[in-house]
Amino acid sequence: MGQSILITEDDRVQREIISDILEQSGYDVTTSESAECTLEILKERSFDLVLTDMRMSGMDGLELLRQAKRLRAELEVVVMTAHATIRTAVTAMKEGAIDYLEKPFDKDELLLVVDRALERGNLRKENRQLRALVKDTSSLGNIIGDSPAMQAVFERTARAARVNSTVLILGESGTGKELIARHIHFEGNRQKKLFVVVNCAAIPDNLVESELFGHEKGAFTGADASRPGKFEDAHQGTLFLDEIGDMQLESQAKLLRVLQDGVVERVGSSKTRQVDVRVIAATNRDLRERVERGEFREDLYFRLEVLPVPLPPLRERIEDLPLLIKHFRKKLSAKIGLDAPTIGPDVLEAFRRYRWPGNVRELEHTLEQLYILADGDTIVAKDLAGKFNERPDLLGEVGLPSGGLSLEELEQDLIRQALDRSGGRIKEAAALLGLTYKTLQYRLKKHEIDRKATEN
Repeated sequence: MGQSILITEDDRVQREIISDILEQSGYDVTTSESAECTLEILKERSFDLVLTDMRMSGMDGLELLRQAKRLRAELEVVVMTAHATIRTAVTAMKEGAIDYLEKPFDKDELLLVVDRALERGNLRKENRQLRALVKDTSSLGNIIGDSPAMQAVFERTARAARVNSTVLILGESGTGKELIARHIHFEGNRQKKLFVVVNCAAIPDNLVESELFGHEKGAFTGADASRPGKFEDAHQGTLFLDEIGDMQLESQAKLLRVLQDGVVERVGSSKTRQVDVRVIAATNRDLRERVERGEFREDLYFRLEVLPVPLPPLRERIEDLPLLIKHFRKKLSAKIGLDAPTIGPDVLEAFRRYRWPGNVRELEHTLEQLYILADGDTIVAKDLAGKFNERPDLLGEVGLPSGGLSLEELEQDLIRQALDRSGGRIKEAAALLGLTYKTLQYRLKKHEIDRKATEN
């Protein structure tokens, strides 16, 4: 069943036409012939979106908007009016409407506005959940630690939350960069606005500009309707650009312009739009090195590195292991619905020796697996996977020649070795290397490494 929409329209023909269009597009539609009827329905059931006419006999759409918001404060509402003026639209938006439609409208306009409203509604819902998560914990989500390295992170993060400057979070995959970004947003003065996430490594190169800055209808093949980009979505809020180190040079130039001027230009449009966005970027790459190799713009690097927040890998704060295990034991017990077993001293010692290429994320997944498969009340050494008994340092197995290797060659060797050890399975190889699945895919393509060749 699709997302639920309640249509309020006193004209039967219009009501049925709108209902048919939305139902054919996969939405779960309920109709109402009056504002009074809609309020009764809302007392019994919640909806993802209410679509209401402004001019109706009895209670009008603006009063319905006010009363519906009193019943369900988080309800998203789009108003329809044949008398659309700036005053009407501004009043509706001030009262809490997420968008409006001017009659007469066609099918494409209806679906565009509904789709955009639901998308922004989902973002708002996700942000409310994240805000609650931040307020429910005295630590930074899963970012927990008493080590001096983590205390430095907490101090730097607190400073970042007090200002609107650009932040660059640096750290290996699995160290919690997105959690830090969320905390900065939800502890700052933009916490009531949207926190929008973009994984730069997961977007095809030819779609980065459209994803970030939006596009107009017909701008390219498949652009059937105009769409705002992530910068417009994040207006007055925060845009988190994850894996910024994997962004291509052409896209970097356009991002730099937005950071400098605060304006975006949709693909296929010459019109600029002013945006007020706080940018937090993150990467597991060495951006200084990429700048030296001509793969990352130096001017963009300095724009991003106003306030750097370096996150240490787990192997460099191994003293935090007991605290992390205690935290995850409580969290996972609630998740799996069982009392999680304790960790034996021999297991803790094996954990201390292991290098944790996947960092805290790998620790959490390892503990979840051990808790589910455990037979007794205590996890002992025999319960551990073989990786804890292998030499954990992949670099030690590369066998550096006397002349050394370039970083590029070393990266290729490490990738091939991880693929060999995982039987060619990219997901497992990515975990061994401490990379995301998408990032490893990108690097396989970059180095022209044939995964199948490693399986033979």
